[in-house]
Amino acid sequence: MSDQEWYFDTQTGEVLQGKQSGWENRMGPYDSKEEASRALELARERNEAADEWDED
Repeated sequence: MSDQEWYFDTQTGEVLQGKQSGWENRMGPYDSKEEASRALELARERNEAADEWDED
């Protein structure tokens, strides 16, 4: 892991480079700032896909 990774802080809504917040408020790591900014959207998409798989 390095400071080149990006994270989304769920408490502040900020995208941060490197581990600048506690694990309890941090989503990631992501490869880019843009990907980290979509953290909640990506999580929602992954949850929907998992829910569909569970229903099958």
